[in-house]
Amino acid sequence: MGVGEIAGLIAAIAFAVLAGFLIYPLIRLGKLFDQIADTVKQSGEHAIPALDEGVTTVRQVNKSLEDVNKISSAASTTANNVGALTDLYGSFLAKPLIKVAAAAYAVKSTARSFVSNKNASSTSTQAKGE
Repeated sequence: MGVGEIAGLIAAIAFAVLAGFLIYPLIRLGKLFDQIADTVKQSGEHAIPALDEGVTTVRQVNKSLEDVNKISSAASTTANNVGALTDLYGSFLAKPLIKVAAAAYAVKSTARSFVSNKNASSTSTQAKGE
């Protein structure tokens, strides 16, 4: 056996030992990748039903919001109708009522001034007569 053969044998043994040391981390790395693949698969299996439930929830919320929109639209329409009815009553009742009140006030003021003028003239005639 020559020096070259002994050096080749030592190199082969060193390579085998190095390969032996590297096999263990590579096996562990392979197991880690398998676990990552299983985790991703399970996450996908659990995520799809969760997304479906989320979509269902969003649809129900949208339906509820549509109902709320209908209710608020009806309330707005009712408020507008009440406002229009108030304006209608105001125009039919308030204006004539104001005119009647103004006429009554005018009659009252006229009667009061007539009575006060009549009293003033009667007191002045009595004062002259004495």
